Amino acid sequence: GIGDKNKISILKEIKFPHSLGLLYSAFTYFLGFKVNSGEYKVMGLAPYGKPKYTDLIKNNLIEILEDGSFKLNMKYFDYCTNLKMTNVKFNKLFGQPPRKSESKLTQKDMDIAASIQKVVEEVILKIVKKIKLDYKIDNLCLSGGVALNCVANSKILREKLFDKIWVQPASGDAGGALGAAMSVYYLMKNKERSVESGKDKMNGSLLGPQFTSEDIVDQLKSLNAKYLEMKNNNIIDEVAKYLSAGKAVGWMSGRSEFGPRSLGNRSILANPLIKDMQKNLNLKIKYRESFRPFAPSVLKEFKDDWFDIKEESPYMLFISDIKKDKLIEIDEKQKNLSGFEKLNIVRSKIPAVTHVDNTARLQTVDKNINPAFHKLISKFYELSSCPLLVNTSFNIRGEPIVSSPKDAYKCFMGTELDVLVIENYLLIKNQQPEGNKIQYKKDFDLD
Repeated sequence: GIGDKNKISILKEIKFPHSLGLLYSAFTYFLGFKVNSGEYKVMGLAPYGKPKYTDLIKNNLIEILEDGSFKLNMKYFDYCTNLKMTNVKFNKLFGQPPRKSESKLTQKDMDIAASIQKVVEEVILKIVKKIKLDYKIDNLCLSGGVALNCVANSKILREKLFDKIWVQPASGDAGGALGAAMSVYYLMKNKERSVESGKDKMNGSLLGPQFTSEDIVDQLKSLNAKYLEMKNNNIIDEVAKYLSAGKAVGWMSGRSEFGPRSLGNRSILANPLIKDMQKNLNLKIKYRESFRPFAPSVLKEFKDDWFDIKEESPYMLFISDIKKDKLIEIDEKQKNLSGFEKLNIVRSKIPAVTHVDNTARLQTVDKNINPAFHKLISKFYELSSCPLLVNTSFNIRGEPIVSSPKDAYKCFMGTELDVLVIENYLLIKNQQPEGNKIQYKKDFDLD
């Protein structure tokens, strides 16, 4: 579609059941992950494998034309007629049944993940190259679930086809509500649309609820929590010290994020310089697979010192190579490791956020959009000479991101988080009543 002022004209479309999202979800299902939430895992698993099955996929599952239009071979998929994504023919094609959830991941599984990621990237690149050629437009907007594939988005960036690329931070089904509201406002009501150059009208996507001091104190007292109220700068200084010392911090500040990424308001934060931090966060706090990478949140003004990307990435929707001078050379033996053996290699000065392909899915933090988070990272930088933090969503696997102080405290007491911050209130794990500790992993289905 092409947008002009307050109108959108749809020029081309590919209709259900032919869908890149459903193709990717079929492989998510086949690899033993949960559809509509496990797609991130396929993307995160792909760098551990080699794309050995791209020809198999293109010769049997999807017909791709030069302009990027495509058609799926529905003989291999059951999502139109059944409650599962793939069928026996799909199993025969890959020589195995779908992986059982929580079973061991094999090198073949990793190679399959790498293959579908590469095929989807190929289709997307063909589409955007063709629309650039046909319409000569300098700006590209992306939305939908596939637009959350930050690896594919970054491949578009590297082609340098467009002056600006905007990816809606609440892509996918959740963002449909926003689209419906805007379509009524602009298309039906014909309201004027104003655009300010360089201004992000999503305001960092910090559009959810916020809690007053009275709300916070009432909820903490009802939970018999032990807390300390502090002034703004004092709490920033104190938390930065805990992060420098290697403590994991639950951070709840301001309005919650709209979309699937925690962007510094409902986040678990940690020190990216510590070698085992990724493994510890995954296994002891998030209770999820050890291979899953974490994102760095970097002060916008230091982005170019650490990452090889010209564009800003306020919503964690692009990846970047880590700057070469921040990498640590690995030996021949390490280079020849395969699968999850790659996990334990220290590849850079920020090992907790460096994926096995020396990339990171970064968030650039702007002091005008998120001043509190910016101040915290700045203080951590003063103490560590590192202008970024590990940032992951404030929840455990299978659970929604926390919203209320009660949610935050429950996650704090049900994990190995060391510190909890709710606005100006500081809570230390070893100061909490022993009886407040809980085991609540069983309350949520694994994703």
